[in-house]
This record gives sequence, C-alpha cells and structure tokens, in this order.
Amino acid sequence: MASTADFKNGLVLKIDGQLWQIIEFQHVKPGKGPAFVRTKLKNVVSGKTVDKTYNAGVKVETATVDRRDATYLYRDGVDFVFMDSEDYEQHMLGEALVGDAASFLLESMPVQIAFNEGLPLYLELPVSVELVVTHTEPGLQGDRSSAGTKPATMETGADIQVPLFINTGDKLKVDTRDGSYLGRVNG
Repeated sequence: MASTADFKNGLVLKIDGQLWQIIEFQHVKPGKGPAFVRTKLKNVVSGKTVDKTYNAGVKVETATVDRRDATYLYRDGVDFVFMDSEDYEQHMLGEALVGDAASFLLESMPVQIAFNEGLPLYLELPVSVELVVTHTEPGLQGDRSSAGTKPATMETGADIQVPLFINTGDKLKVDTRDGSYLGRVNG
C-alpha cells in the first residue's frame, strides 16, 4: 500500500485487479476544500490511458514491479527474444507487449523488462538510441536551415522526421519515447 504522497512517475497501482502505471500526477491544493491528486494512468496490459483523481492522503494498493536488465537478442516470428543480464534466462515477449518499441530495437541493445509476479508487463528502452539512416531523399544544396524536415527510414525500419541536411548513411540519435530526432552522431 502507498499513500498519494508516495506517488511518482512509473509507480504501478493495482485497481480493480488491473495494473495501472502512473504517467504523470499533480498535487492540487485549492483555496477551498481538501487537497487532491490528479493522475494520468496507463494500463500496463492494454496501453489505455485514463485520468483519475484521488483525495490527498488516500491509501492505494501498489503492485510489486521487478525491473530486470536484459539484452535484445533477435526476433523469432511474432516474438522478440531477450536475455536476462543476471541469470542469462531467455524471455520471449510478444508483439503486443513490445509495441512501438519494436521500431527502435537493435540486436544486443540493453533494455529493461518489468515483471509482476513472474509475468512480463512492459519493456523499457534507453531514452535515446543511435541508429543509421538507411533511406532518405538527398538534400539539395543550400538545405542547411533548420526550418524544414523530411522523412527518413532508420535501420530498424522506423520512419522519423529529420532535418533536410541529413543523408543516407548518417548515424542519428533518436528519442525512443516519441521517435524525434535529437542530433547527428559523429564517427
């Protein structure tokens, strides 16, 4: 059990037998009336998000989430195979569980898998990854401004928007949370 004072992003709550992760929360103390906590929760199984408000100081049931370091090995049909970094056990995660993260997975990439009572809940990628551009339209002379963007396909198959001066073969730093371009990597 946890109080609303213990809320933090990433905390997993157990509500009506389902697991919900806190994406964001805000303590609100109005001029009149009792304080409350406004939260945005994401269902760890379905990915659905809901807004829920709690009175300040209310006790809520939390779920024990065990985050384990793992390494992405390969894709086997519809499953993704990961190896636990501690006991070298292999975990097969389905497409539904991996979700959008699949478009940023590279072999031997370090990840974290969250488990609850032995069942995998979700996959956490590093905040940013370095990927090579496999295809983008060539930039024109004079395309040095930061004004425009164009689509680029990365080595993992992800399509992201990049500045006009990016070329096929460039290595880029990409934000795994929203697929945004963070910069070019030299080397």
